[in-house]
Amino acid sequence: MPRSAFRTLGVAVSALALLGSATMSAATAAPDQVAAQERHGHAAPLVLGHRGASGYRPEHTLASYELAARMGADYIEPDLVSTKDGVLVARHEPEIGGTTDVAKRPEFAARKATKALDGVSVTGWWTEDFTLAELRTLRAVERIPDVRQENTIHNGRHQVPTFQEVVDLSRRLSRELGREIGVYPETKHPTYFRGLGLELEPKLVEVLERNGMNRPNAKVFVQSFEVSNLKALRKRLRVPLIQLTSASGAPYDFVASGDPRKYADLLTPAGLREIAEYAYGIGPAKDQVIPRDATGGLAAPTALVGDAHAAGLKVHPYTFRAENSFLPPRLRTSTVGSDYGDLFTELSAFWAAGVDGVFTDNPDIAVASRAETFPRR
Repeated sequence: MPRSAFRTLGVAVSALALLGSATMSAATAAPDQVAAQERHGHAAPLVLGHRGASGYRPEHTLASYELAARMGADYIEPDLVSTKDGVLVARHEPEIGGTTDVAKRPEFAARKATKALDGVSVTGWWTEDFTLAELRTLRAVERIPDVRQENTIHNGRHQVPTFQEVVDLSRRLSRELGREIGVYPETKHPTYFRGLGLELEPKLVEVLERNGMNRPNAKVFVQSFEVSNLKALRKRLRVPLIQLTSASGAPYDFVASGDPRKYADLLTPAGLREIAEYAYGIGPAKDQVIPRDATGGLAAPTALVGDAHAAGLKVHPYTFRAENSFLPPRLRTSTVGSDYGDLFTELSAFWAAGVDGVFTDNPDIAVASRAETFPRR
């Protein structure tokens, strides 16, 4: 289905986001979404705005986070990296050549550099080479313009936000929408930043404590693809931690320390029991929950959800996206990668598999799917 077929919905939601009315209440803003939020206590799955509503706005911008909340997401997810002067900002990676207009800024041309990021050589511009003041002169751009061409209309309109600004936004929207919008930060490449003398964890704890959010009932999750920093955070944070995993490879702190274990080892029953000693849940790649079969369809679920639940862990897989290029071949509606496919069917399979939440670039679709699957009683 072409993306243009969804423009009416997108325009309506965008208009609602632009209004930003302080009079908007839970009763007037998507009652089914509010009912689901009130009901789940976490019985119904959570909808997690992956980098905001990044299917509709450039990722990791306040506009993307705000739209996610207005579409009904329970949490907004900032990936955290550090500036040269030690401020946490929201970017998917420390290299920002593809998510800002820095490549077109001649004053920063000399800062282009090649660095080893978790053992991989990457060339570009790096947040740790910019002070916050310098970074604020840049503007965000769409990361995958070939797939999300409509998002490019927002290029150049938004700054790179700080973590504190994301927290402030969540509080404002919680008041406006009449429901609490949670924050789900990820520490990005913690071993890399520790090697630069720019540890992410103390700054993360500082922001949470300053905002009264380091408490057991705060609507906060903290996630990481590494293990040692989560174990260290377990001693300082009172909010739940999520161990992220990938379908291949290993946590980079394992690689750096010579630990031979892979992500696959963490997801065995024994590995999951170990994770449960320091974390509340796991965030696996979605193929680790439901792999694809030989025809490109969704195969039977693996044992992961059941094994994780047996260990006392919640399961929040990633990433659910509407475009054909991100869907199993049998759920694609055309040969055009940017056209929308059948995300509803994919989500239904994961609800049936028993997941406790999903990271999605399209929160509105996930909220609608959840409302259909878990109707109000």
